[in-house]
Amino acid sequence: MQKGKINVQTENIFPIIKKFLYSDHEIFLRELISNAVDATQKLKALAQMGNFKEDLGDLTIDVVIDKDNKTLTIKDRGIGMTADEVDKYINQIAFSGAEEFVKKYKGKTEKDAAQLIGHFGLGFYSSFMVSKKVEIFTKTYKKGPGSKAVKWDCDGSPEYNLSETERSSRGTDIVLYIADDSLEFLDEQRILGLLKKYCKFLPVPIRFGTEKKWDKVEGEKDEKGNDKYNETEVPRIINNINPAWKRKPADLSDEDYKEFYRELYPSLFEDPLFNIHLNVDYPFNLTGILYFPKVKRNFEVQKEKIQLYSNQVFVTDSVEGIVPDFLTLMHGVLDSPDIPLNVSRSYLQSDANVKKISNHIMKKVSDKLEDIFKNNREEFEKKWDDIRIFIEYGIISEPKFYERAEKYCLLKDSDSKYLTFTEYKESIKALQTDKDNKLVYLYTTDTVEQHSYIEAAKTRGYNVLIMDGPIDNHFVNTLEQKFENASFVRVDADVIDKLIKKEDALPSKLSEEEQGKIKTVFGEIVSNENFTIIFESLSETDLPVQITRPEFMRRMKDMSALGGMSYMGNLPNSYNLVVNSNHPLISKINNSESDDSKKELAKQLFDLARLSQNLLKGEELTGFIKRSISIIEN
Repeated sequence: MQKGKINVQTENIFPIIKKFLYSDHEIFLRELISNAVDATQKLKALAQMGNFKEDLGDLTIDVVIDKDNKTLTIKDRGIGMTADEVDKYINQIAFSGAEEFVKKYKGKTEKDAAQLIGHFGLGFYSSFMVSKKVEIFTKTYKKGPGSKAVKWDCDGSPEYNLSETERSSRGTDIVLYIADDSLEFLDEQRILGLLKKYCKFLPVPIRFGTEKKWDKVEGEKDEKGNDKYNETEVPRIINNINPAWKRKPADLSDEDYKEFYRELYPSLFEDPLFNIHLNVDYPFNLTGILYFPKVKRNFEVQKEKIQLYSNQVFVTDSVEGIVPDFLTLMHGVLDSPDIPLNVSRSYLQSDANVKKISNHIMKKVSDKLEDIFKNNREEFEKKWDDIRIFIEYGIISEPKFYERAEKYCLLKDSDSKYLTFTEYKESIKALQTDKDNKLVYLYTTDTVEQHSYIEAAKTRGYNVLIMDGPIDNHFVNTLEQKFENASFVRVDADVIDKLIKKEDALPSKLSEEEQGKIKTVFGEIVSNENFTIIFESLSETDLPVQITRPEFMRRMKDMSALGGMSYMGNLPNSYNLVVNSNHPLISKINNSESDDSKKELAKQLFDLARLSQNLLKGEELTGFIKRSISIIEN
């Protein structure tokens, strides 16, 4: 037996490792199984090169819990190690990395240290985060002198034991004696959950425990006449060793892609809209499948996220920095060996490869969207209401994406027609140019609440866009900046009259003096100082009184509410009470003999306008209803 002391110049390293990694100590299982997979893959590579000529046999990695002895064991049948290799890789290289880690990160926060732990080869020693003692039993695949099986053990101090042992088969067993403060890792469901999280798509089968299987008994029925099944216990294989993203797109059908989506997200019931298969080998390695899901209105709360893998080992589902922000709404898998298992936010922000990956993903997504638009516009339009959130978000957040997306981004109008930016511009140019020769894009955020305004605009021949999405306030602002000599105006805004050129404006049937008298009547009724009374010379068929909202203030309040800011939201709402000086009922107010009849009619018209904007509530609504009944009865 060889006894030794690991050459550590600082204080005992194990408590420091445990402290630094404690916030994420479950990763020990990922690290140990990744090592087992590496050992297995190396043996397979040797066999393919002709350097290992024996039968590979069953290469399944086993994870075994022994509650009586409080151990958790990871077993592989990979290349194994000689005594010299154990001494080199376990006692020297890994621990020198551990010591460097301690020196560099002493005094740093737990989070900083944990994020960069993988840079120092500490994968194996993460086992001491949950163990009071660790044993290694290993036998190399090599033949000849020095190929005997060896045992290594350490109790979490710098001292270790290394000795020969009996073992007939090649490979390595790592036995963890679970510490009293980590007994959760002897729970089958806890380990099962971790294996499914980190090992679901590893390229070597992972076996853990058993599961029930029901096999149909051909030709037999139970007493109720139903098919009869036999229940058996079978070994539970955790992973799919050949996931869809590792296969060639030509070998996959639409149903294969959908089936893989269900495998990724078993809690989702809706199929994705379509997918993009990524396969890049230069200047970086990247494979994966991204799906466009149907995004709900509360898209900010996305429970199902893109999963990032490194050589089929799960790393994280926090992929900000690796994919553009707007594509974090997508689902799917990305796998790149160029991204280490332990990634820090600063690493992602500064690494050149990561930036290239992000730009490439954006390009591939855009290419896919443009391809569908060009080759099957009808299908693209059918999907538009579901995918527009991605495209709008991309246009808002990524200038480079806008340059590509402006070719296929669609605008939907109130007649459910879909037009590109260029097509829409041409369609409204004749009628929706204001007196300053600015193109005015009218839009609605609610086709129900703003229905009367939409109809009034359409009567004039104007086209109204539907902008009712969760980020459309920001989208409108972005387009206003991108489009030349254009403005966006909500259909119930106070500036809609600017669409009418001066030479087309209708003359007023009321003199300025008459308008002043009527303004006084409405002024007595409109006690709320948030209303500004203005007169417009509109058609007799337009409403006698309308309520509009100043476009700028309304838009700022909507945007601040969406962003969670309150400085604009705290400002009072402001409205314009637009009186149509050409409507017969306004003339009737002017011609009424008594002040009471003038006020009653003005009050009724004002309340009707408020009712159309959902501003009439409570006691005032009750009074309006009673007054309306009285008017009908008389």
